[in-house]
Amino acid sequence: MKRHSINHSRRRFLITSLYTGAGLTLGIQLTGCSEEEAPTQAGPGIAGDEAVTEASFEPNAFVRIKPDNTVTVIIKHLEMGQGTYTGLATLVAEELDADWGQVIPEGAPANAKLYNNLFWGKAQGTGGSTAIANSFEQMRQAGGAAREMLVQAAAKKWGVPAGEIRIEKGVIQHAASSKQATFGEMADLAAEQPVPGEVLLKDPEDFTLIGSYVPRKDNKPKINGTAVYTQDIQLPDMLVAVVAHPPRFGAKVKSFDADSALDVAGVEKVVEIPTGVAVLARDTWTAMRGRDLLQVEWDESEAMTQGSAEIMADYKERAKSPGKIAKQEGDAERAMASAAKTVEAEFHFPFLAHAAMEPLNCVVQRTAEGVQIWNGVQSHTADQNAVAKLFGVKPEQVKIKMLYAGGSFGRRANPQSDYVVEAANIVKASGSKVPVKMVWTREDDMHGGWYRPMYYHKMAAALDEAGKPVGWQHRIVGQSIMAGTGFAGMIQDGVDPTSVEGAENMPYAVPNITVDLITTELPVPIQWWRSVGSTHTAFAVETFIDRLAREAGEDPVAYRRTLLKDHPRHLGVLNKAAEQAGWGEPMKEGRARGVAVHKSFNTYVAEVVEVTLHDNNRFSVDKVVIAVDCGIAVNPDVIRAQMEGGMGFGLSAALLSEITLKNGAVEQSNYHDFKMIGIDQMPEVEVHIVKSAKPPTGVGEPATPVIAPAVANALSAITGQTFDRLPLKLKS
Repeated sequence: MKRHSINHSRRRFLITSLYTGAGLTLGIQLTGCSEEEAPTQAGPGIAGDEAVTEASFEPNAFVRIKPDNTVTVIIKHLEMGQGTYTGLATLVAEELDADWGQVIPEGAPANAKLYNNLFWGKAQGTGGSTAIANSFEQMRQAGGAAREMLVQAAAKKWGVPAGEIRIEKGVIQHAASSKQATFGEMADLAAEQPVPGEVLLKDPEDFTLIGSYVPRKDNKPKINGTAVYTQDIQLPDMLVAVVAHPPRFGAKVKSFDADSALDVAGVEKVVEIPTGVAVLARDTWTAMRGRDLLQVEWDESEAMTQGSAEIMADYKERAKSPGKIAKQEGDAERAMASAAKTVEAEFHFPFLAHAAMEPLNCVVQRTAEGVQIWNGVQSHTADQNAVAKLFGVKPEQVKIKMLYAGGSFGRRANPQSDYVVEAANIVKASGSKVPVKMVWTREDDMHGGWYRPMYYHKMAAALDEAGKPVGWQHRIVGQSIMAGTGFAGMIQDGVDPTSVEGAENMPYAVPNITVDLITTELPVPIQWWRSVGSTHTAFAVETFIDRLAREAGEDPVAYRRTLLKDHPRHLGVLNKAAEQAGWGEPMKEGRARGVAVHKSFNTYVAEVVEVTLHDNNRFSVDKVVIAVDCGIAVNPDVIRAQMEGGMGFGLSAALLSEITLKNGAVEQSNYHDFKMIGIDQMPEVEVHIVKSAKPPTGVGEPATPVIAPAVANALSAITGQTFDRLPLKLKS
């Protein structure tokens, strides 16, 4: 088996053996941390902040091998359904040559010095489809170092050359002497071995787990009910809190009467907090009953009063003037003036809620040492810092137990740590010494803001005599996600990159292009939503390209191929999806195909859909063929699941979902009026993974933005109509 070394100075890892006398624990010193922070000792079988030793030392451990032969892999990223517990464990197990059955994932504590996202500097968190991409070498190095130490231990014990020892499926073997041992049997001796100065990693051709099917590590606990979510946390004397929030964004508490709420048996306290009035009770139902009886008078002097229609009308008016330049090449204005033909379009996008299956919740307790939090944490460092500031303690005094999360789609990675801070505010205001579980109902979640922003796009293209675009103007109007957050530094020259991504880097060959941005301000709190800017830019670009193809009288796939000649990976997924979908083959009457291709999070996705037009102005999405190029496919089954799920999430926004405001109040409250597709509306799906030797990239989000334009393009092909807003509606 060939192995190769990865020892770049930029990515050099200091490996430290952590010997406890009860197995082997391997720590990794991450990029950007000083050697003084590297651990020298670990606690017995407990990761990170929970480690217990005589010296109370906190280890920096990714791999722990115990005498019982279990291999615990410490996972620094939240498992919210996207497969991190499987993917990151696979990377370690591959280089360790472990048996998949002996591998146990365990969530890491909040500790950015040890578990930072390598793409985010000194911050720990999960998002941007970065989990596998930032950890690919790191976790393989951890597994490879543990393997080398096991081999050296066996060589010493058996008195044989290390080069003659093999490991296969968790068994250490020496063929000539017929000696063998398990990891557990060799763990204590392995912990005494010198740390390898350089770890040799496998050549991809020797992978046995990476690129192959392995059962997901979170399947069994989720099926048998042992998976622990925040709602499952039950602690001694714990109180449950729900909050009465203002009915309009920008409103505040003027006064409240808690007498009736406190008369409910089991209601313990009612306290005012910055975001509303909290009712604390012995259980969730009692807290909700108490909240229903609260008498709150709201100060709405600064509250939101506009509705969605008024906001969009304002955006359209603003779009009549230029914005901040996001991209400018050539002279688009001159190209428009001299064009053989010009095509114009506008697009409208509503607010969108994340609507994860598990509404927001968080357990907080003051302790003698600081603060303890239990939740499905997505932004460990941001949450630590925010809660530490609130209580006046050091961030490291805020301990966070990372649990499973029932979806997020970006919501739990709130830039202001809103719901975590709200839970902490309840504890602070109530003076509670017992743990408090704050629970948002579905209605709280739907009304609570932090939506995908509303956007308006105005576009124009100049075509030459052959129908090819020679000029392109793209103006975007909407709120900035990054403004007022810790990421505000990403805004350059007035342009928030999350507002224009997918537009300013659109791949089609156009010699003259201008993309500009008009940033608005509203009291509606907004944040990233699955695939962020691409949620709207992909639809605008891909439906506009289809429109230009029709103007040129060309096939949409052929038209794209010509314009993508300098983008081989875009072309690769486009051709794969078209081929697998039978693009160009005759369709039954009333049925048509549509296509779209888009890159987000460094992953390339093309989707071809088949739609059927029915009576009564109805249509159905019957089949979706997806081609994805995400570099090395670590877990093909997880990739397929994320392509299917991401596409389905985007299909909900394409067909059904929207948050609307009327007189400043949100009109939707639950799944009955913020609709998402059900299993009966899920189309047949094929996923084709393009083979690649490139480093792995994200798969959690890139399928989401591609489906809506593909469906719209199919509907245009069958009806001749153009579609300029989401969710899609046929014109009667």
